[in-house]
Amino acid sequence: MRKKERALKVIDILKEKFGNPECALNYETPFELLIAVILSAQCTDVRVNIVTEEMYKVVNTPEQFAEMPIEDIEKLIKSTGFYRNKAKNIKLCSQQLLERYNGEIPQKMEELTELAGVGRKTANVVRGEIWRLADGITVDTHVRRLTNLIGLVKEEDVIKIEKELMKIIPKEYWIDFSHYLILQGRDKCIARRPKCLECEIKLYCKHGEKL
Repeated sequence: MRKKERALKVIDILKEKFGNPECALNYETPFELLIAVILSAQCTDVRVNIVTEEMYKVVNTPEQFAEMPIEDIEKLIKSTGFYRNKAKNIKLCSQQLLERYNGEIPQKMEELTELAGVGRKTANVVRGEIWRLADGITVDTHVRRLTNLIGLVKEEDVIKIEKELMKIIPKEYWIDFSHYLILQGRDKCIARRPKCLECEIKLYCKHGEKL
């Protein structure tokens, strides 16, 4: 089966299962989403939501983060891991937003990725979630793992995976495709204890084909 045909089969199955998927990170403003995605690096969405639920009661705007001592930001986000680097990026990103964009989140990919702590993955999430804009496909650990298992890619580098997927996945699914694989990765294709026999897409997976 050709890769594009395989991808479309998987999309059809997961679309029926998950419907219109939503971002797992909790937020009320584009800036809150941006900060949450920065915090999600090497951290679970569940943990990020726990941290931001309390943090956003205290500080949730570029102005507040820009003025807050970096040590205080570190204390608020410590449990997300790599907190020193994340705190530095959050403070600098907030300052950049105020200096360059009057505190607003820019829509353009090249402008977003020039902000501290914002790479293509973060920019893809924010643009797709806030404006339904897609210049690429978000590749997190679930997407990397499942696309290799499904046989769409044979890569570990997220940039190479994204480029390959953009050739295979129709653009109208660039945003939702990542959501589908993330949700399936949490529900059935769990890294340490996959539920292969119950998996809806097992027929299109390297493991499932052996069952």
